[in-house]
Amino acid sequence: MTSTFLNDTHDPALQSWVPGANEADNGFPIQNLPFAVARRRDSQEDFRVMVGIGPYALDLGLLACETPWHGKAAHALAACAHPALNPLMALGQDYWSALRAALSQDLRSGSSAESRLRALLIERDHLEYALPMQIGDYTDFYISIHHATAVGKQFRPDAPLLPNYKWVPIGYHGRASSIGVSGQQFPRPLGQTRPPEGQDQPGFGPCQRLDFELEMGIVIGQGNPAGHRIPIGQAQQHVFGLCLLNDWSARDLQAWEYQPLGPFLAKNFASTISPWIVTLEALAPFRRGFSRPETDPQPLPYLQDADNQQSGVLDVELEVYLSTEQSRHQGQPAALLSRSNFKEAYWTVSQLVAHHTVNGCNLQTGDLLGTGTLSGPGKGQEGSLLEMNQGGKNPIELPWGEQRTFLLDQDEIILKARCRKEGYPTLSFGECAGRVLPALV
Repeated sequence: MTSTFLNDTHDPALQSWVPGANEADNGFPIQNLPFAVARRRDSQEDFRVMVGIGPYALDLGLLACETPWHGKAAHALAACAHPALNPLMALGQDYWSALRAALSQDLRSGSSAESRLRALLIERDHLEYALPMQIGDYTDFYISIHHATAVGKQFRPDAPLLPNYKWVPIGYHGRASSIGVSGQQFPRPLGQTRPPEGQDQPGFGPCQRLDFELEMGIVIGQGNPAGHRIPIGQAQQHVFGLCLLNDWSARDLQAWEYQPLGPFLAKNFASTISPWIVTLEALAPFRRGFSRPETDPQPLPYLQDADNQQSGVLDVELEVYLSTEQSRHQGQPAALLSRSNFKEAYWTVSQLVAHHTVNGCNLQTGDLLGTGTLSGPGKGQEGSLLEMNQGGKNPIELPWGEQRTFLLDQDEIILKARCRKEGYPTLSFGECAGRVLPALV
């Protein structure tokens, strides 16, 4: 890991005066400090920018009224007076880092700011969340070679990967209007499906093969002018942070509509993100080197540099859980479906940003880039039901006696993510939960 990404906010010995923030594996230690937009549940308050610390959130919207700092930190805090992260993210990396440093100083054990900040703490369990940023555009990539291979084998057993896969980060431009925050509930999508055997007319009705997709979302901070690409060496300066993303997929709709232009109704009905954005700066201790097998094509020059090679990969553990109407009625905990890791992806965050803009495409503050389904190489590491059940052939047995091939009404998918490293506090991304409601027919 490149030491230039580290500063004193990453010191694993740091402790906070906030109750519960130093407990082992609480996920929100002082080394994390993720951002969200929230308010007290069942209140009529405005949504405000908050930062997570232990079991609490510090209300930055109210803190901004006090102007406790000077310089870039004060400028960044003033941007937190808005009900979205966009004004803060638009300021750029120097301002994000200054705000993180000031928060870290004031939240540390022994800080003289304790008496002033205590009144601005709200228990996270008492919050309701809004989308953390206004999302102008959304791009979904396809960067897990394990997912691409597993799905490809179902359609092309002899050649699961298309010739371009190892050369270019595959992606498509999606829509942002139906992206919701954790807790999102949406009706089962309707659409056309492949004609039944022996018939010419396609079917129409509620999706029967509804799936989840375990992804991470990359949140763009500062954008780039149209016609000016972002070189890979500058890509990380444009990324504010990462979140969890469930890019739900209607597999039967997609099978009929995806040729020749790709998915449409199969993807545009809903996507769900976690409320907490973990900054790229907070993830510095969990960087790893990027490499390719010698037998694979090496990235073209615009997709590779020394920093990416030395520390472009992020070690983020991912989990998928499922609860059903029956399991909740019985008081059963959600069932663990799979575990995987972002480090298994074929392309890095910097490579996605560099590729997205190499033709002059202008990213904008608040844009969201999805990684695509993040699967691992082994059984139990699948990032979708389509992989787990081999295209619907092998139903999944759930601990309380039910089976699932694809999702039924009232099923809820919960994504979780964390970063762990020996001698360092665990960092959590919180949860990303979404529930399927009956179709509106």
